[in-house]
Amino acid sequence: MERFDGNFTQQEPIPEAGIEAALSVLRHGRLHRYNTAAGEIAETALLEEEFAAYTGAKYCLAVASGGYAMGCALRAMGVRSGEPVLTNAFTLAPVPGAIAAVGARPVFVETTDNLTIDFGHLEEMARKTRATVLMLSHMRGHLADMEALIALCDRLGVRVIEDCAHTMGAAWNGVASGRFGKIACYSTQTYKHMNSGEGGFLTTDDPELAARAVLLSGSYMLYPRHRAAPIPEVFDRIRLDVPNVSGRMDNLRAAILRPQIALLDDRRQRWNALYRVMEQGLEGTNGLQLTQRPAAETYVASSFQFMLPNWEQARVRAFVAGCASRGVELKWFGAPDPVAFTSRYEHWRYADPQPLPQTDRVLAGLIDMRLPLTFSPEDAALIARIIRSEVLRVGQAEDLNVEAVPLAD
Repeated sequence: MERFDGNFTQQEPIPEAGIEAALSVLRHGRLHRYNTAAGEIAETALLEEEFAAYTGAKYCLAVASGGYAMGCALRAMGVRSGEPVLTNAFTLAPVPGAIAAVGARPVFVETTDNLTIDFGHLEEMARKTRATVLMLSHMRGHLADMEALIALCDRLGVRVIEDCAHTMGAAWNGVASGRFGKIACYSTQTYKHMNSGEGGFLTTDDPELAARAVLLSGSYMLYPRHRAAPIPEVFDRIRLDVPNVSGRMDNLRAAILRPQIALLDDRRQRWNALYRVMEQGLEGTNGLQLTQRPAAETYVASSFQFMLPNWEQARVRAFVAGCASRGVELKWFGAPDPVAFTSRYEHWRYADPQPLPQTDRVLAGLIDMRLPLTFSPEDAALIARIIRSEVLRVGQAEDLNVEAVPLAD
């Protein structure tokens, strides 16, 4: 049988320009964003200016992580302890974690077969809980109909924060992801679309929200040094009322990131080329269901998802193990216990989750795979062949304990 020998967690190297810029920061030692020499502009301030220009946002703040960006956004919006905040049931743990960390209460909304938020259930939960904020997770890079969603939320009086950790460089009907809500949050963690190990951004067009975010991040009244921030008069009105919840990005990570902005569009094309090879290799496989990507969606396919509808747990487990034995590392969101990043809403007991049958059905057979740019199209084609053969073999097996269905060690 064919076997894949690649590494699903190996990222591309940092661009040489980023390495040289990082070495320069290390040599002069001014890593803190506000520690600059006379006449010097901090790498972090330049990064914010450049990322704002890339996204089309008026204001940008670079922070320590995507999770911090979400918490900062909630605080900037004035979310209070005990307040309900709507969010997708299908998301990753940092999203409800950010909501809970500010003392608010996550309210989970059902997921559709195409892995986006269910509008009907969103309206139901908004009316039931009287929530005024939606933390919209573009989970695994799948965009809902953003025009329809914003129209619905406007009608409901719900303000939207976009979690764009998986949609940096994506768009809906030509409008960049992150440009629909009041605030957008991005991640630059290693497995995202730009890599600084950890890091993130917050963008907005609202001057007061931007000023609050800068003050929250720990600006120590040095906000005039920001180049993608509101004018000082906006800060002057609120500077004594906003607490410091420090979460700044440093100049070392900013130096690593700046050259990567120019690579985002090329990376999108390369990721999507790998995605299309995977789609073509799995299309029509009996027992396997691909997600449908709307024509209006410009996606960035840094990961790949498919479903094994109506498969019992033992069969899915045998399939994942069979792929692993052939070098293909898959994650299963329907696993009873959380494994690595594949936890799901019922595992977050601090949020007091309520049963969501539609989401349970979707996640029961949902398989997830990283698609790093260190893979070639030939790698993607091989992976697709392995997955296809294991789906057919395990899906058709009558006895899951026979040798025909090997389990990983």
